[in-house]
Amino acid sequence: MKRFLGKSWFLKISSLVIAILIVIYIDNSQTGYVDSMQSNVTRQTATDVQTVKANLQVLIDTDKYYVVGYPEKVSLTVEGSSALVTSALNTQTFRTYIDLSNLKVGRHTVKVQVSGLSKQISYYVKPEKITVNIQQRKSTTLPVQIEYNKNAVAKGYDVGSPSVDPAKVDVTGARSEVDQINQVVARVNIPNGLNRAYERQVLLVAEDKKGRPLNVVLTPATARINLPVSLTKKQVKVSLKPRNEAADKVYTLSTKTKQVTIYGRKEVVNRLRSVAVKVDLAHVLSSTSVNVPITIPVGAAYAAPTNVAVNVKVRTTGAQKND
Repeated sequence: MKRFLGKSWFLKISSLVIAILIVIYIDNSQTGYVDSMQSNVTRQTATDVQTVKANLQVLIDTDKYYVVGYPEKVSLTVEGSSALVTSALNTQTFRTYIDLSNLKVGRHTVKVQVSGLSKQISYYVKPEKITVNIQQRKSTTLPVQIEYNKNAVAKGYDVGSPSVDPAKVDVTGARSEVDQINQVVARVNIPNGLNRAYERQVLLVAEDKKGRPLNVVLTPATARINLPVSLTKKQVKVSLKPRNEAADKVYTLSTKTKQVTIYGRKEVVNRLRSVAVKVDLAHVLSSTSVNVPITIPVGAAYAAPTNVAVNVKVRTTGAQKND
C-alpha cells in the first residue's frame, strides 16, 4: 500500500478525481442558489390586480360651501407588480378625491382623481365621474321637539312632561335645506300599554312643514328621551248600588269594606268621592253573601281591592223576615 501511495501517477489520479468531485458539488450548489433567486424575483415581478373601497375626499372651502351628491367611498382597482401593489395597499399612501376648489355654486360633474400611487402601478376608479351640488353653507341651532303616540299609554295613566337631552342641536347644511327646516324632531316609538317611565336614545330628524326629512347634518345626531308615566291613588268610600230588585222583596245591603283605593289619572282620581259597587239581585232569593267587582270609573286604571264582599239580607214584603 505504501508503494502505491508513493507513486507519482497515483497521486496525480487521486488529485484529478477530487478536483472533479469539487467542481460537481459547486455546480449543484450554485444552481440551487440561482433557482432560489429566480423564484424570489418572479414573485416580486408577478402582476397583481386588487380592488379596494377608498374614502373619497372633497377639496373645497368647507367654511363657505356645503356639497351634496357625492358617495362616501369609491371603488379603486390597482394593477402592477405584486410587491408594489401590496406595499401601496398596506401603507395607504394614496388618496382618491374630487377637486371643487375652483368651482362656483351649482351642479357640476367632476372627475375622481387619484394621487400617491407609484408610476409603475396602473389604476381605474369606479365611478370615474361624479355629479355634485355645491351650495352656500349655513349653520344654526334649533330646539328638539318630542313626538309620541299618546294612545299607546295604558288607560288611566298620566304622562308627565317629557324631557330631552340635549334640548338643542347644531344644524349644518346647504342654505336652501336649512332654510326649509320646520322642526328637529325626536320621534319616540313607545310600546302599546305603556305603564311605566320610558327612556330611550333616539335618532333626530330635521323636517320641513310637510314632514319630509331634509339633507342636513345634526350634531349630535341622537338625543336621550325620558317619558315619565305615573298613577295617582286615592282612598274613596264604597257606595253599594242594588240592581234588579224583586217588587215583593226588601233588600238590606252591607259590607265590611268601607273604603277602596282607586288608581288612575290625577284629574280623574281627585274628583272622586266614592266608588259604586253594583249588586245584581236578580237571582238573590234569600239572605246571602256575594262577591261583587268594583266598577272602575272612566279614566281610572284599577282599584284595590278589586272585589267587595257584600252581605244581602232579603225580606218578603208583608211577611216575616227570611233568614
